[in-house]
Order: sequence, then C-alpha cells, then structure tokens
Amino acid sequence: MAHELQKRMANTIRFLSADMIQKANSGHPGAPMGLADIAVVLSKHLKHNPKDPSWINRDRLVFSGGHASALVYSLLHLWGYDVTLEDLKEFRQLNSKTPGHPEYGHTPGVEMTTGPLGQGVANAVGFAMAKVYTASKVNSETCKFIDHKVYCFCGDGDLQEGISYEACSLAGRLKLKDLILIYDNNHITIEGDTSIAWSEDVAKRFEAQDWNVLKINGHCFDEIDEALTEAKSANKPTIIIANTIIGRGAMELEGSAKTHGSPLGEEIIKEAKKKEGYPLEPFSIDKEALEEFRKAIPRGEEAQRAWNHLLKQAPLPEQNEALERMLKPDFSAIEWPDFSNEPQMATRDSNGKILNAIAKAVPSFIGGSADLAPSNKTELKDLGNFPNGKNIHFGIREHSMAAITNAMALYGTVIPFNATFFVFSDYLKPAARVAALTKIKNYFVWTHDSIGVGEDGPTHEPIEQLSQFRALPNFYVWRPADATENVEAWKKALEIDAPNAFVLSRQKLKTLKPKRDFGEVSRGAYIVKKREGAEVTIMASGSELMPSLMAGCYLEKMGVKANVVSVPCFDLFDEQDREYKEAIIDPNTKVLAVEAARGLEYYKYANEVLGMQSFGSSAPADKLFEKFGFTIANIKAKVCEMIGVENRLVEIKGEKN
Repeated sequence: MAHELQKRMANTIRFLSADMIQKANSGHPGAPMGLADIAVVLSKHLKHNPKDPSWINRDRLVFSGGHASALVYSLLHLWGYDVTLEDLKEFRQLNSKTPGHPEYGHTPGVEMTTGPLGQGVANAVGFAMAKVYTASKVNSETCKFIDHKVYCFCGDGDLQEGISYEACSLAGRLKLKDLILIYDNNHITIEGDTSIAWSEDVAKRFEAQDWNVLKINGHCFDEIDEALTEAKSANKPTIIIANTIIGRGAMELEGSAKTHGSPLGEEIIKEAKKKEGYPLEPFSIDKEALEEFRKAIPRGEEAQRAWNHLLKQAPLPEQNEALERMLKPDFSAIEWPDFSNEPQMATRDSNGKILNAIAKAVPSFIGGSADLAPSNKTELKDLGNFPNGKNIHFGIREHSMAAITNAMALYGTVIPFNATFFVFSDYLKPAARVAALTKIKNYFVWTHDSIGVGEDGPTHEPIEQLSQFRALPNFYVWRPADATENVEAWKKALEIDAPNAFVLSRQKLKTLKPKRDFGEVSRGAYIVKKREGAEVTIMASGSELMPSLMAGCYLEKMGVKANVVSVPCFDLFDEQDREYKEAIIDPNTKVLAVEAARGLEYYKYANEVLGMQSFGSSAPADKLFEKFGFTIANIKAKVCEMIGVENRLVEIKGEKN
C-alpha cells in the first residue's frame, strides 16, 4: 500500500474522530489522532468479518483505553460494520449506538466494555487464554479450527494501573504467543507529562515478565508493519512500544495534554484539515481511503468461507463434535450430587463437589482460584491444569482474575468461574461491575462468607460486601443455607444470562430436614416453615437460616407462630411480582431479617434487621455468633421484642446454639 494512501487513511480516522468529538462537544481526541497511523496498518493485518462480528475464529481487538472510543467507532464505520455515518454524528448522545465508552452488545464489533483503565489489558489476556484452551480441545496437528490473534491497544494509564501488571505477569508465565499489546507511548496523561508520576522502564518490565518487546516509531508505516509481522510469529506475548504524539495533526495542540479529554475547537480542526488538503466539511470521508478500509469485508468473508470449508473437510470428525459441544453446552448432562443424607457440610465443600460435577459434564466449564483452591474447594479433580486442563492457577491476582474470566466468558466457547475469599472480593469489584454492566455469564465463588471465618479476625471477615454486591444491577448473589439448597441455586444460576456469585461458608452447616420442595429457590426466596395465623416472618440466608428455623420452633412452644423464609438470592426475590412476594412475606406479619452482615437492603421488606453493627473479631466462629447475637435465643428474644410479648424462658436443650 502506498504511503500516500496510508496517510490519507490515517487523516480520515483523525478528522472523523475530531469531528465526532467536536459535534458532541465532549470526548477524547488525543489518543485517536495519535493512534491513527497504527490503526491503518493494523487494518491490513486484522482477520475479521464486518458482516459477521460473531465469527468465532476472528482476531480479537480490545481498546483498553476506552476513552479513545471515537477511534473505535471511526474504524468500525470505515471497515463496514453496522455503524453508520449518522451513528458517528450521534456520538455520546442519548440512545445512540456510539456511547462515550465502548459497550459490548451495544455496538456491533465492540469486543469488550472498556473504560476503567487497565481492565482491557486483562480482558485481552482472557481472550488469549480462552483461545489457547479452545484450541487445545478442537485443533489437531493438521487441522486448526481456532487460529487467530488477540490485539490490544493500551496507554500509559493502563500500564500504571496494577491490574495490567497482574495480567501481563500471568500472560508471560503462560507464554500466550497470540497476544499482541500495542502500547501508545505518548508520554502524556491528564495532568501533563508522565514523568511527574512515572519513570519506570516499561521495556525492562515486560522483558522481566518474559514478553517479546519491540520498539517503534508509531507514525512510521513501515516500522509498524514490520513490528506487527514479527509479533504474529513470536513464541511468547509481544508488546509493541509505539512512540507516538498525542493529538497528532492538531496544529499547535499537537503533543499537548489539552488534547486528551477536550474537543479541539472548530478553528483548529479547520486549519488542520487545510494543512493536509482534506475537505473542510465535517464528517467528510476520503473516497479512496474508504474503499481501502472496506476491503475488510471481502477479505473477511473469504477468510470465513475458507474456515467453513476447513470445518467440512476436517479429517477428524470428533473435532467438529468438540467445537459444537463447546459452542452449545448441554447442562442436562450434569449428574448433580445428592446431599440429602449428609447431616452437615460447609457450603464451600458442597460447592466444590458441584463444580466438579459441572466440569465433568460440560467441556466449556473451567476456572480456578487466586491461589486459594484448597480453601475455596475449587480444585477440579483429575481434570488437569490449564492450558490443556481445566484448573487455572491465577496466582494472587484477584482483580485481573475477574477481568480475565470476563473476557473468557465472552469468547464464545468457555464458561468460566473464579474464586477467592469473600472479603477479597473488594480487590475485584471493578471487574465484577463491568460483568454486571455487560451481563457477562461469569461465575464468582466467594468462600469464608462472614464472621464464621473465626480466628483470622476482622480483616478477613466480610461485613459490608453482601449489601454492596446486592446493590449491583444485573448481578445475582447466592448465599445457600445448606448443601442441598446450593445444588438448586446452581441449577438456576446456569440459566441466568448475567454474572452470579456464590457466597459460601467456611464452617459446616446442618442439612435441613425433611427434604424441602425446592421449586421456588429459582425465585430467590421460599418458605421453609409456614404457620397459619403467623404473627411474624423471619427471613434469613446462609448459616443464619438454621438458628432462625429453630427460633421459630421455640417461639411456637411459647404460643407465637412464625413463618421462616430462606433467601438464597435476595436479587432474584426482589425481581418477583407483588403477588409472589406477599405469598412469601405475609403482609399481616411483622418481619425480622437475620444475617451475619450489614443487611441494610432487608429494610425494603423487614421491620427490623438483626445484622452486624460493627466489624467482626478474632475468636472461634461459635463464640463470634454468640457475641454478635446470631443465636436461637437472641433471635427469639428479638421477635418477642418486636411483637410486644414477654420472652418467656423455654427450657429446651441447645436453645443458645
């Protein structure tokens, strides 16, 4: 391709981006203008089909710096995705296809919702990991169904965030050779030159993490092309450190932090276009440049036709079967464990058996812990280690673990889970939020769920986390009361097209007898004990259900009738219609919610909440439940106080337990 045409293509990207931002009077022109030259060359290397954005063997392209969304949308339009010129003109406007930051599922061609810096880097690692695992299951030596690259644009801000260090460290350890990171090294952040806060040698950092490191002039088309060609044949992940100028072509603002997050102004855009001999009319597109960009369509269609032919001609029919099973998982094949005869079991233990049952039946189900598999009970026995096996060792990298599995879930052939202690969910909250925003089918396993952690003390005892995650839209938090309820919770969770979290006990919990009718677990809450003419309803989840149930029994001996409700998933219950809610929570009763957490969300339904008013403490778990009032005796006393009856002493063995 002639350099003159490449320059015109780059200017088309620059001025489309600048015009979008100017019309919206909002946005970030600096990065799109600085990356335009690289984007032009990458267009030649990228394997994708704009007419079928879901083609499984396409290259993945992640824009970790989601603020450069004008570049994303310009490219999608120019390549021929379903993003029109009118869509570009509606940049950042209400209900437009071109929001301020890229959103997966909203704009065709966007691979991942990005914006929170650094997460996109971890997402790219996740795509590369999903590719490697899938290839290990469906490829043969002579016939490679899955054979593509993962590209990621990132900037200084992405690499300053700790999550990128976590993710790139793991990528180097796994030698993810199909991962290519393009670092926009423009030395500028919002506050000015990066030197005011950052002085590390990025090349040495990545060399230490066992990456292939290339340095180029990010505005030299030949150097860009050579670097991409070399990166595609490397035997480990590659970072291309591209020295660029932010706001390239923006006249006197070129290279200035002022181009980062503000429109350039109509006069500067007009003068820049004049200098380059570009049409002054906003949203003008160079005809020859567009024709060259649109070659992505015939190239992509031909690549996909060749791939479809490969599928038909595969010498091993089991390859097609393996790919089909990964693309369309069959949950009916799961042989669910039966815990009805187990007298007691920690829900982390039952969850481990459930994970193993799913993993054995569903080829696409894989995952691991942030160095806590023995404690989380997440080891998938006899199923090997990643990349050929199902156990992923994420290391102590919670934030990147969650972002990596987010991308794995969107890849198309993988259903991932990730695990840690519940208190450490704080480290991964930003990625859980993106999962919820994007409705990513990612499964979070959080054990050691409350003051039941015991001797490790308040630093390890989650108090506020349940309320935090229940407040997250499109995110379903399960806290099963026993092993049998845990099974039913997973059956429902696998049907939900959104992230689910399982909050599980360290300590053993008694299995409720007799065996219950679980038909309503799928609705988030159900009645465990119902009494006609009840005066009170006790709501509880997890380890607090059994003492609540026992308290209800003792109250009945005093002549106080109580309904007891299990709430395995508050979020699901909250979505139910009024009729169901009133069937579960009798509006004629006083309502007490019991939970060894803050529990503030229960005030939507409860008159009183018996919850944590402080942080926990260090002691054996049973001592802590007694100290903080989660006992049969205290629940009974609280009910009596609520309904105004005397808390008569009932001599029953074990009342305080």
